Amino acid sequence: MADDLRAEQDSMGTIMVPAQAYYGAQTQRAVENFPVSGWRLPPAMIHAMGRVKSACGIANRDLNKLTGTGKNPLSDDQVSAMLAACQDVVSGKLDDQFPIDVFQTGSGTSSNMNVNEVISNRAIEIAGGDRFAAEKPIHPNDHVNMGQSTNDTFPTAIHVAVAMEITESLIPALEYFKKTLEEKAVQWDQVIKIGRTHLMDATPLRLGQEIGGMARQIELSIGRARQAVEAVCELPVGGTAVGSGINTHPEFGGRVAAELASTTGIAFVEAVNHFEANAQRDGLVDCHGHLKTIASTLFNVTNNIRWLGSGPRCGFYELALPTRQPGSSIMPGKVNPVLCESMMQVAARVIGNDQTITISGAGGGQFQLNIMMPVMCQTTLESIHLLSRGINAFVDFCAADMEANIEACESFVEKSLSMCTSLNPHIGYERAAKLAKEAFKTGKTIRELCIEQEILPLDTLEEALDAMRMTEPQA
Repeated sequence: MADDLRAEQDSMGTIMVPAQAYYGAQTQRAVENFPVSGWRLPPAMIHAMGRVKSACGIANRDLNKLTGTGKNPLSDDQVSAMLAACQDVVSGKLDDQFPIDVFQTGSGTSSNMNVNEVISNRAIEIAGGDRFAAEKPIHPNDHVNMGQSTNDTFPTAIHVAVAMEITESLIPALEYFKKTLEEKAVQWDQVIKIGRTHLMDATPLRLGQEIGGMARQIELSIGRARQAVEAVCELPVGGTAVGSGINTHPEFGGRVAAELASTTGIAFVEAVNHFEANAQRDGLVDCHGHLKTIASTLFNVTNNIRWLGSGPRCGFYELALPTRQPGSSIMPGKVNPVLCESMMQVAARVIGNDQTITISGAGGGQFQLNIMMPVMCQTTLESIHLLSRGINAFVDFCAADMEANIEACESFVEKSLSMCTSLNPHIGYERAAKLAKEAFKTGKTIRELCIEQEILPLDTLEEALDAMRMTEPQA
C-alpha cells in the first residue's frame, strides 16, 4: 500500500482511500463514480447535515437508544464524542472532508454516508480510539445514522440549510437595500421630475416617490423571503426510508425538529405527513419560486436605476451613479453602470435556476422518493448566495452613493407634452390633446401655447400647471 493511501472496507469489498482522510470506503466510491462537475455540495449544506446529525444524536441519546440494550451500545463518553464530532462538521472545521460531486446519487446517499463516516472517525479520535482500525466502535450506520435514512435526513438538511441562509444572509441584505432606498426617497422628496410610461413622457412625480416605490418593492421582497423560509419549515426527519418511520422511535422526528428549532431559532416542525415529506420536494419548489420573484424584482429595480443614470450627456442622467471603473477599452472617459449590470446578471441566473428546481420537483419525485435532491440543494443555495452577495455589493458600491441630478430632473418637466393632462378638468381631453400636438409640432411648451392663446386666466393656468401640485391627488 502506498504511503498516501489506506485500505478501507464496506459491504462491497476493499477500496483505497487517502491515508489521512476522515471519510471511508463509501465516500471514496462516490468520488470515483461521479467525476462530473468538480462542484461539491455548498458548505451551508454540509454544516446543516452536521446540525441534523447532532439533533438526531441528541434525540437518540434522550430516548436511550444509543446507550440502551441494542446492538453495540455506546458509553456516555462515546455519545459525547459523537456529538462533538457533529459540531466539528457544523463549524466548518472538517469542510475539506466532503469531496463528492453534486451530480451524484439522486437521494444524496453518497453525501449522507460521507457525513456519517467523517463523524464516526472523528468521534473515535475524540474518544481516544484509533480511527484507522477496521472495527468502528462508533459506527457510521449503527450509531451516527441511527433512526435515519438518507431519504429523510438529506432533505431535512436541505430545508435547514436553505432556511438558515435565507434568514441569516438574504433577508438582512434585502433589509439593507430597503433602508438605503427609503433614505434616498426622503432625501429626494422635493425633487420634481417627469414620469415615464411605455418609455414615453408622462405626468410629473417626485424623485422621492419613484425611489420610494422601489423601496416598497424591496419591502415586499422581504415578505417573500420570509414566505420562502416558511415553505421549508416542515422537516421529513422521522420518516426514514419511505415515510413509514421503520427503525425509528415514534417521538424521534418531533424531537429532532424541536432540537433544530431551538438551535437555529427557526420554527422547524415535524412533517404533518411523512409520506408526502419523504417523497416530494414541493416545499422547495415553492421556496425557490419566491426567490425567483425576488430576482425578478431586483432585475427591475436595478435596471430602472441603470436607465435613470444613463448619459451623462445623451441620456436621462437623473441619477448620478458612483464611478467604479473605466467603462471601455477604446472610449476614453466612458463609465458604465456596472453594478446594475452585475445585479441583473445575478437575477437572470436565479430566474434560470428556478427552471432546474421546477423540473426537479415535478419530474424527480416518483412514488416514495425524489431523486433530484443534490442538484436542488446546490441550485437553491446558489440562488440565495448570489442574491445576498449581489444585493450587498449593489448597495455598497452603487445605491448608497448615487446622487440626484436635480437640474436634469427638473429640466424635463416643463418640456413634457403630458403637462397638458392637468388641463383636462378645465378645457377637456380633446382640446388638451390638440394643444399637445401643436406644442410638439411648434417646439413650444404647453405653458407657452396656453399663454399665447389665452386658454385660461393666468392664475388658473399657474395653478393647473404647478408641477408639484400634479404629484398628489386633488379634491
